[in-house]
Amino acid sequence: MSATETTESYGDSTASATRITPGNALRPEDIQLQKGAPSEAVAQYALRLGDDALILAQRLSNWISRGPEIEEDIALGNIALDQLGHARSFLSYAGLAWGQSEDDLAYWREEEEFRSLHLFEQPNGDFGVTIMRQLMISIYQHLLYTELLDSSDETIAAICAKAVKEVDYHRDHAMMWTRRLGIGTEESARRMRHALEVLWPYVGELFEDEDLYDELGDAGVWPSSLRERWDEEFAAILESAGLEVPTGPFALCRGRHGEHSEHLGHLLAEMQVLARKHPGASW
Repeated sequence: MSATETTESYGDSTASATRITPGNALRPEDIQLQKGAPSEAVAQYALRLGDDALILAQRLSNWISRGPEIEEDIALGNIALDQLGHARSFLSYAGLAWGQSEDDLAYWREEEEFRSLHLFEQPNGDFGVTIMRQLMISIYQHLLYTELLDSSDETIAAICAKAVKEVDYHRDHAMMWTRRLGIGTEESARRMRHALEVLWPYVGELFEDEDLYDELGDAGVWPSSLRERWDEEFAAILESAGLEVPTGPFALCRGRHGEHSEHLGHLLAEMQVLARKHPGASW
């Protein structure tokens, strides 16, 4: 940051995706003021990334006041806030293409219009299930956001420059708890094996490619290109926790096409009820 530039300049009419300085990053408010809108393909891609983060944020926020210890109340709440921040940025960028705000996309779409993956919308279950879901997702997001630092779309790259640092913490947190529970007591290990059993069918969808990626070019990352590295990292963490990678089949999931599990509708009903009951309200 130059001697004459302060953080107050963020959010002004000169907002730029490339203005990233130590201690500061591109904000949703900056994105909303950008003059250039993304292409339809990039907007659809940002929508997908935003929906994943938004749904996970909603899931994790349900742990607030319910964590097994006060540190986890705070940790899971902070991870939820990080994910919400990622969602705001991606959805703000997607909305530029359609004249919609982040709130329009979050609160006024129907279930079939969301493009989140099934793994993100799975219920919290017990603490072991939440940690295993977080491990699977944080490894995936860390690999993805790292690759997107080189995206040819400057705004996508700028969003990920901040998000990847936060997801690195999310991954470390999930790794620590996976090992702690996996080699803890007989009961904690049993619960982690159960978590693997119920969540594994949704892992395959993380790495499914779409025709959209042909249109994205260097702006996006083919999900299938992340699979080998994800497998290696996931297997190494499970081995250190005394757990084994499941060998069962993957479920047929089409979240990217608007076909969701039975859980998403209930989540959206809770998330959207206030905005829909009092449209246009602000405070």
